[in-house]
Amino acid sequence: MTHQTTVRLVLAVSLDGRLAYPRGGPSQLGGPGDRRALEEALAWSDGALIGAGTLRAHRSSCLIHDQDLLEQRQTACRPPQPDLFVVSRQADFPQDWPFFQQPFARYLLTPEGGSAEGFLDGHPLAASWTESLASLAARGWSRVVLLGGAGLCASMLADDAVDELQLTLCPRVLGGPFCWVPSSAPALPENLAAADSWLLEHSKPLGGGELLVRYRRNRSIKSSRGRS
Repeated sequence: MTHQTTVRLVLAVSLDGRLAYPRGGPSQLGGPGDRRALEEALAWSDGALIGAGTLRAHRSSCLIHDQDLLEQRQTACRPPQPDLFVVSRQADFPQDWPFFQQPFARYLLTPEGGSAEGFLDGHPLAASWTESLASLAARGWSRVVLLGGAGLCASMLADDAVDELQLTLCPRVLGGPFCWVPSSAPALPENLAAADSWLLEHSKPLGGGELLVRYRRNRSIKSSRGRS
């Protein structure tokens, strides 16, 4: 039996597609409207994925704070916060980080599948994200929010494993190397660039000059690998 997942990539980016200022480090590009959109995505999800680099930059992850969203999850008999998966080759995270005191279940996704201190369990990364996500869906994590970083986003796009893009466009032009899809990323499937690959589902002004756009992957377009 095939277990289906829906992966929603959620990011706030500058008008030139940057995640951070040229100097690097953690950045908070989005305002209150973006924060609400992020919390709504977390409330929808069963679990969230973040890359090890993002965790090391912020030393914490995102939480749902708005009471109506917490009540929504309670009514649906779901935990207050979605589970959190860290994708990493190594599990060398200091236990004094705020991340390890945050109120959600923590899991590791590593090539070997082992766990580590501070995590409930570990799961192995399969040969493709399609396989890895199917394995998580079989265990109950079928709606997944992808929170970054850029390397993880590129990896999942390379496997055509992203079903929805939720981007908050922030009225800033930052420059620098920190694009949400790195220029050094391997070639992506050609069909991700086709005119009808992504269908606009929703757009909404968030205040402060920010605009939320959400696109859905058109799965009637068959995937093909990009050329090197």
